[in-house]
Amino acid sequence: MTKKIFIWVAHPNPTSLCASLADNYQAAAQTTGAEIRRMNLSEMTFNTDTFEGYTGDQTALAPDLKTWQDNMIWADHILLVHPYWWASMPSKAKAVLDQALLPGFGFKYHEKGMGWDKLLKGRTGDAIITSDTPPWLDSLLYRKPGRRVIKNQIFDFVGIKAKSIVQFGSVKLNGKKRISSWLKRASDMGTIAAK
Repeated sequence: MTKKIFIWVAHPNPTSLCASLADNYQAAAQTTGAEIRRMNLSEMTFNTDTFEGYTGDQTALAPDLKTWQDNMIWADHILLVHPYWWASMPSKAKAVLDQALLPGFGFKYHEKGMGWDKLLKGRTGDAIITSDTPPWLDSLLYRKPGRRVIKNQIFDFVGIKAKSIVQFGSVKLNGKKRISSWLKRASDMGTIAAK
């Protein structure tokens, strides 16, 4: 059966290292036989100022946010690629999650108690994070918040089983040889995801 992979490049710059890593992942996955849908944050249009929270009107999603939701439902596997800015993803990427990963779509709280249903069960996910902070330092000093948020508070919360969550860095301190090894790793991840 052909694997369906949704790649979301959550970087506002279309020529970023994140985009290149996604390109390599995508090419390897397609070569291995996967069907790909891709969205780039840099091309998404929606109003980040009108969101009223989960009690506001959730029926009038911007077209790009609806397409993002449709791609999440369509996919067997998701790749999220983003830069690590202030221990998280860029604000516009976070706004996509705020406005599109809604109650009734990604999860549903139980009427009583603290439980919830994970509405995106049956999917797997990878994440690639780029940072100027070396991953070992991020782990030692800060306990890897970016990786933990993706795995626990995003993927697991909605039922996506994390496969590979990687952080590449320091982008600032490493040269072409090291970045080439990250691009190769992204290709390897794409090959594995497509199988």
